[in-house]
Amino acid sequence: MSLFQAIVLAIVQGLTEFLPVSSSAHLILIPKLLHWPDQGLAFDVALHAGTLIAVVVYFFRDWVELTLAGLGFNFPRGASNERVRHNRRMFWYLVAATIPGAIVGFLFEKKIEEYLRDPRPIAMAMIGVALLMWYAEYVSKLERGMDRLRFSDAMTIGVAQSTALFPGVSRSGITITTGLFRGMTREAAARFSFLLSTPLIAGAAAKELPGLIKMRHTGQLDLPISTLAISIAVSAIVGYLVIAFFLRYLQTRTLKIFIYYRILFGIVILLLAFLPMGSAR
Repeated sequence: MSLFQAIVLAIVQGLTEFLPVSSSAHLILIPKLLHWPDQGLAFDVALHAGTLIAVVVYFFRDWVELTLAGLGFNFPRGASNERVRHNRRMFWYLVAATIPGAIVGFLFEKKIEEYLRDPRPIAMAMIGVALLMWYAEYVSKLERGMDRLRFSDAMTIGVAQSTALFPGVSRSGITITTGLFRGMTREAAARFSFLLSTPLIAGAAAKELPGLIKMRHTGQLDLPISTLAISIAVSAIVGYLVIAFFLRYLQTRTLKIFIYYRILFGIVILLLAFLPMGSAR
């Protein structure tokens, strides 16, 4: 893989990890469309380390407040009792909501990686979740912020997140959609989605990092350290900018453009998958 290809894929990861369009689908399909060699799961994990850096840096203060409050500290100093109670409750909501995704990842991640990298199911997932997003936009009351989040909301969103292991679903897409179904505002649903994604992205990166290092030492990952470092940095920078943009975007706009994009992208992938079959007749 050239440095140019690595940077393109890093930009793709940074753009698509937090937008509701499925980063895994794009990392699988774009190299196929461009006739590039499969970069492999190890490189994908490195790119996820970049977007992990992005979400941790962006929400660093939030995570410090939530974690300290969740562990029983009255933090930040001078904060009202109501704010500390909210942070404590939110921390444990996030802990509980992470469990379904962790269980599904532990049990099925290898099977999913092995059998679901085919373009056709990915395209169907892109279109199917787009239709769910459209219906959620249509029925959502958009009246509840993070301060009105309930335990049942958090767990429902957490269960939805567990389906994001399937390429084409999109972690942010399915969790934001579920938040809309629960009556949350778009911005609140996205903010909770990004906070909820942090532990699972961190867990996945920690789980795969030893294998990545081993592959690097044994020569199975034939990439210079400089290329890996640049790719991670590009993924982190683009991911940070996307988070900032998307949260502002959702304050005043809908998910329609992402719905249209998912449907169009899914249709194009299906056409490309089936056209060779049609020409062979």
